Order: sequence, then structure tokens, then C-alpha cells
Amino acid sequence: MTIREMVEKREAELLSPYATLSIDSRGRDILEEECDIRPVFQRDRDRILHSKSFRRLKDKTQVFLTPEGDHYRTRLTHTLEVSQNARTIAKALRLNEDLTEAIALGHDLGHTPFGHAGERALNSCCIEGFKHNEQGVRVVEVLEKDGKGLNLTWEVRDGIRNHQTTGKPHTLEGKIVRLSDKIAYIHHDMDDAIRARVLTEEDIPKELRNTLGNTTTRRLNTMIHDVIINSTGKDDICMSEEVREAMLALRRFMFENVYTNPVVKQEEIKAEKLVANLFEYYLREYESIPEEYQWLMKERGESKDRVVCDFVSSMSDRYAINTFDNLYMPKSWAV
Repeated sequence: MTIREMVEKREAELLSPYATLSIDSRGRDILEEECDIRPVFQRDRDRILHSKSFRRLKDKTQVFLTPEGDHYRTRLTHTLEVSQNARTIAKALRLNEDLTEAIALGHDLGHTPFGHAGERALNSCCIEGFKHNEQGVRVVEVLEKDGKGLNLTWEVRDGIRNHQTTGKPHTLEGKIVRLSDKIAYIHHDMDDAIRARVLTEEDIPKELRNTLGNTTTRRLNTMIHDVIINSTGKDDICMSEEVREAMLALRRFMFENVYTNPVVKQEEIKAEKLVANLFEYYLREYESIPEEYQWLMKERGESKDRVVCDFVSSMSDRYAINTFDNLYMPKSWAV
């Protein structure tokens, strides 16, 4: 018996009857020889962790565009916090931690430079539209590894596609990530907003602090404990009505006071125009995009709109700014 088979056997013996077992995966689009050490979801986790798109998350906006301070979250640190929250919940509920972690680490691979500002710009420019969750699936199925994709299991791709609030993941592990994403960004975006002096703790409505806690750490602790307590022994991932309503009210508070705050978002209009200009430039000059993207048009028959969208959405904040600067900003004359 291989190490992988022993791990799969332990999963069947120890995990909840509601867990998604590695051995029961719907599999990959392209059949592969099984690893002798790692079950399928662990392999998926490793593939995501070693991908180029995962590394680029370190320089993509979470809320504060290209912040000067060292302690503000980026899309990468957000992803790691989602992963940690989700793993805590999955372990407590005896669900598949490897699958949960793989979905969590991959859930934002399709994000653009400048976060949702870049997403809005590409959705307006691209004829076929743009959604970062769908782009995340495209990244792992097509764009990674020079057009070969990562060949991830169906369950991980389903979790990436359905991680947004409106999504409906087919596994409990995917449902954990969908909820952990919301819990994480409410928690850390508020922490960043307080650090940036956009908010103070006292600005948060008293009734929400009474229900969830008087610090960001206590509120995170309350939400995670509530999910575990209310989901134990159930074929669903739930929160109590009181905590769920308080969390949604806190989310609304964040939209009203942080996500649409003119102090925080004053650069977003510039970011949207920058991304739109890059898209329009490369749509005209598509022969100047890297060969790995041109291949998609030549060999797969992909549209220019889609491929240019792939290229621009893959950029980090810094790369997008530097590219725009090189294309549009005049340089000093030098002999």
C-alpha cells in the first residue's frame, strides 16, 4: 500500500460523512498517473502554490491601492488569511482540509491589478465581459504552464468558480471557503481602515460590537466559532441568525464607510482608466503581447478581446503602472 493509499484510508476512517474524500473526486479533465505520496487535492494545493499566478498576488490590490506602508493587506495576504480561516473551520468539522486549502489558495487567482477597480474596467471593455471568479477557472484550466493549465480536479475548480456570495459550491469545503472569504475581508479590511485612520473602533455601531466583539480579533473569533458550532453534524455550512445578520450589517457598514469612501477610493478612477487604456492599446497592438498569449489566438482560435483581457488581468499593480508609463508618458530626451 502506498503512502497516498494510506492517507486516503485515514480520510475514510476519520473524516465526517459529509466530507469530500479524495478517493471520491470527480477527477481531472486529463487523466494522470496518481502520485504515490499525495492524494489528488493535496497535489492541487501544491500546483496552485507553485504557480506564477499565485506569486503575482503579492503585488495586487486588496483595498488600498499600492499602499506605502508595509502592513496593509495585498491580494496574497488576503488569500492566506482566507486559507487559515477555512482550514480552522474544516479541521473542526472533520471535513477535507486539503480540498479546503486548495480552493482557498486558488480562489482569487483571476483577480486583476487594482482589485475590483480593474475588474470593473475589464468588464466594461471586454465584449465577453469579465468576472474574476470565472477568470480564476480560466487561469488554472488554460493560462498556466504556457497554455497547458494546472489540470486541477473538478472539486477545486468548482470551489474557485463559486467562491463569491452568489455562488453555489457543490462541496461543503467550497462553502467554507465562500464564507471564509467574506469573514476574512470584513476582518482585515476593517483592520487596515483603522490603521489608515479612515475608521476608528468607535465608529462601528455599538450593537454590532456588542454582538460580534469590540476588536477585530474578537469579531473574527466570534464568526469562526459561530460557523463551527452551527455547522457541526450538518450537511451544510451555517451561522446563527444573530451572528449572520450582524456580519451582513458589518459588511454593509464597510461598503458605506470604507469601500466607497472617497479618501480610500480617490485613486480608483485613475486605476480604471489606466486598465482600460492598456486594454485598448493591446487590442490595437495585439502582436506586441507575449507569445504565450498570442498562441491562444493562433492555436486555440481565441478572440483578441479574450486574450488581451487575459494579458491585462494577469498584470500586477506595479507592472501595469510601469507598462502604462512606458507606453504613454513622455521621456526626457537623451542622446
